[in-house]
Amino acid sequence: MEELKHDAEAYLKVPRTISDFSDQVAEESGRDIQYRTCSWQKAACLLFSAYVCLAILAFPWSYAILGLVPGVLVTICIAASVQYTSLILWRFCMEHPEVRSVCDIGRIISGGQWGYTATAVGFILNNTFIQALECLAGAKLLNTLVASGGFCTVGYSAIVAILCFILSLPRTLNQLSGLATFSAVTMGVSVLLAVIFSGIQSEPFGYIEGEAPLVTAFPVSGTTYVSGMLAFLNITHALIGQTTIPSFLAEMKNPKDFPKALWAATIGEVVLFIFCGSIMYRYLGNQYVTSPAYGSLQPVYKKIAFCFAIPSIIYLGSIYASVSARFIFLRIFDADSKHTHSNTLIGWATWVGIIAVTWVFAFILAEIIPFFPQMISTICSLFNGWFGFIYWAMAYMMLYPGKSKWAGPKRSLETLFNYFLIVFGLYILIAGTYVSVQSIIDSYHTSEVGTVFSCASNAI
Repeated sequence: MEELKHDAEAYLKVPRTISDFSDQVAEESGRDIQYRTCSWQKAACLLFSAYVCLAILAFPWSYAILGLVPGVLVTICIAASVQYTSLILWRFCMEHPEVRSVCDIGRIISGGQWGYTATAVGFILNNTFIQALECLAGAKLLNTLVASGGFCTVGYSAIVAILCFILSLPRTLNQLSGLATFSAVTMGVSVLLAVIFSGIQSEPFGYIEGEAPLVTAFPVSGTTYVSGMLAFLNITHALIGQTTIPSFLAEMKNPKDFPKALWAATIGEVVLFIFCGSIMYRYLGNQYVTSPAYGSLQPVYKKIAFCFAIPSIIYLGSIYASVSARFIFLRIFDADSKHTHSNTLIGWATWVGIIAVTWVFAFILAEIIPFFPQMISTICSLFNGWFGFIYWAMAYMMLYPGKSKWAGPKRSLETLFNYFLIVFGLYILIAGTYVSVQSIIDSYHTSEVGTVFSCASNAI
């Protein structure tokens, strides 16, 4: 059995602990709230819907900064590395069926409770920042749709937080799969409309007479390190989402089918991201592209395309709040507690209270960092280095301990690649944090949207 463990191809085909997952499904039968009810098709919808979000409309802006060729290459390379590390994560979870969240993985790879606690802090903060991004995006959307005489931006952000709070209340991910499908479809329509409108409009919004959109294959002269890194972080953030995978696996009826969901979601997202980014950049050029790219459309087109993003904004905030709440809830109540599996007053009151607290903190964060690209880069730099690369390279080292990681040329090359992922993750953490902080300072100096908790419109 030990030889099978270190034979990668056989290990992928014959998960050692699949019977443990079947036992967990059997244990839940007859309970009020059953968690292992998600098929791989529903898992694919949940995954794809988590990626199909407003961050897609930052790709044209990133391509304008990086140039079309480097932009597309960065998209493909980051997507390939995320696909690889996601499969490593899946294999690790199959080896450890007790894993319910990324925090369990932190404990295992660190060998102590401190790893669990440190991961928990990062995990909750990461999800809360993403919830904050959805508050910011929702306020930006509402300000755009109501061009004048609208509500205060802080009020719009609060409205979005309340809507997301309500839709975060279902106790299982299976109950959110319907909303996931609907949000993916509507966001797809929004992206498609944005692409079409960018091509059929007479000129980009803000067009200067005689200045045709400039499209370059490579970065233009004068591109700074800060702007280039910011564009890179925007692309990276849109493709990284491994922190939700353990939670999805924990609710799948048959976790060995997860790679099907992963491949379906990855192929779909890469095609969509490159399609949107390259075509919109082609029509908008360096001078007129914004982040998100709705701002480069004429007012009528902008409003039509942007309004279809509403379900995605609400869903994405809800799914991350739900994942965070589930993690905290299962720290308060034991997995076998009646409050976990039955509709008790205490259980529901605790669940609602946790959801409410996460959205209060998300709202506050959205008001402190009210800049869309900078919010994305902050999330990426602080958390994606760890949860996109470093953790899963360390998980690989545990799958192949000692000399087994150097068993043959192929395994040795894979091991070297995982060491590279650790270094790369640290680079994102250090360089990305510097770039994000500097960009936020610059944005406040230019008074882009006023001050914190500002009523100033952030419409695009």
